[in-house]
Amino acid sequence: MSGDHPSSLVSARVRHVEALLEARGLLDDGEIDRRIDEFLAGGTPANGARIAARAWVDPGFADRLLADANSAIRELGLSMAGGLQEQRLKVVANTDEEHNVVVCTLCSCYPIALLGPSPGWYKSEPYRSRVVRDPRGVLCEFGLELPERTRISVWDASAESRYMVLPRRPAGTEQLPEERLAALVTRKGLIGTALV
Repeated sequence: MSGDHPSSLVSARVRHVEALLEARGLLDDGEIDRRIDEFLAGGTPANGARIAARAWVDPGFADRLLADANSAIRELGLSMAGGLQEQRLKVVANTDEEHNVVVCTLCSCYPIALLGPSPGWYKSEPYRSRVVRDPRGVLCEFGLELPERTRISVWDASAESRYMVLPRRPAGTEQLPEERLAALVTRKGLIGTALV
């Protein structure tokens, strides 16, 4: 592998800047790696599933989640703080009339703290470019065929804002406890490429 690959050059520059910051006392030795490890350690789709299940059983929580997701998720001990600044989280709810799907058209911005590392297809150029132009077609490729009357809204994440879909509660689950409901929720459902 050649050492002059563009990503190798960027990596070398990042390491150089990190070393300068450490030498000047602005960062502790290895601080960036520790923060990244801490952030990734807590990130799992189970967090998003817990949020969805709580919203399904607690209408007040659902209202707070849709109004101010960052504050609401703190009630479950979760946070979007992944470094020096908390990222803005917007939760969008699927309804009978509207289905939501999330993308980052520029790169792969994604709520890692709530959904774990992003799936490969989420970062792929075909998904990122096509889901905004033909969301119904892309969702069909995931096996999700929605009625023609259902409006599809595409939410474009950014460095400052992340999105998560609140799937509709599956029919026939009224008697299930919150923990069992959470087990029904998938990462694809929280991105919007599946119903749940």
